[in-house]
Amino acid sequence: MKLLVDMNLSPAWVENLRADGWEAVHWSSLGNPRSQDAEIMRFALDQGWTVFTNDLGFRPPSLR
Repeated sequence: MKLLVDMNLSPAWVENLRADGWEAVHWSSLGNPRSQDAEIMRFALDQGWTVFTNDLGFRPPSLR
């Protein structure tokens, strides 16, 4: 599983996840740190990443 760590979490999560054998990357290393949730989710969906977030208002894009 590929984990995409959201902007509201520290990049240190990536180091910890990788140390435990997960494939992980922080959004700031892939895209604009000011990206909207829908853009991050669309990227994750298109590229096969699972979003790891602490954002209670995070909403996935429409899957129409």
